[in-house]
Amino acid sequence: MSKNFELMQEAGISLNVPAIEAPKSSLATNRKAKEKVAKSHLNQEDAVARDESLKLVQSIFLSRSETPPRAIVFAGIDSGNGCSWICARVAETLADQRLGTVCVVDANLRSPSLPEMFGVTNHYGLTDFLSKRGSIRDFAKLVRSDNLWLLSCGSLEAGSPGLLNSETMKLRVSELRKEFDYVLIDSPPLKTYSDGIALAQVADGLVLVLEANSTRREAAAKVAENLRAAQIKILGAVLNKRTFPIPEALYKMM
Repeated sequence: MSKNFELMQEAGISLNVPAIEAPKSSLATNRKAKEKVAKSHLNQEDAVARDESLKLVQSIFLSRSETPPRAIVFAGIDSGNGCSWICARVAETLADQRLGTVCVVDANLRSPSLPEMFGVTNHYGLTDFLSKRGSIRDFAKLVRSDNLWLLSCGSLEAGSPGLLNSETMKLRVSELRKEFDYVLIDSPPLKTYSDGIALAQVADGLVLVLEANSTRREAAAKVAENLRAAQIKILGAVLNKRTFPIPEALYKMM
């Protein structure tokens, strides 16, 4: 049994969702690459990543006997573990299923990256949505076809992260639910910030992202304990940046 599987098992996290391997380079670094991003570089990832992402979408949104979740927070334990890429990848895969409209929200105000991933500007976004009047369509950007939208992080100031744990945020999440069929929220890492817990408390649950060969068991166990104490439903865990295959049978184990 791998140390990474033991890490997830000892943290008490259900292995009922597949792991996704992050791309070798998630952001463009030159002009030519950025032009490709404008066409959504997420569509150009390899078949394995697409298949794993589809498994995750099926596990969370399509295979549950109860009412499937509609608003989900994606949060890593540590920074730099590819959580934002996974959130964006899942949003595109979910949109591909044509089950309804999808809005991905960049609530990682500490280190926003979704606008660059989708090849759009950060002008007008979540913080503006929280501090100004207007409907969600005034702030969100259509990034593909007619059913995938991005609410970027928006204008950033020193006190911006405090907006995530506010009554206004609760009201705005309710508006997002009414306007879109699915809302996927990218959150800062849980080990360092409490933003993810505040966001998950107004969502239907949280997908936890761990990094293979990096995330410590103690940190994963502590985060999972804090989430349960806050009565947040852990919908699944993603083991990211793995360098080994995970047997299909392990996905169904606790």
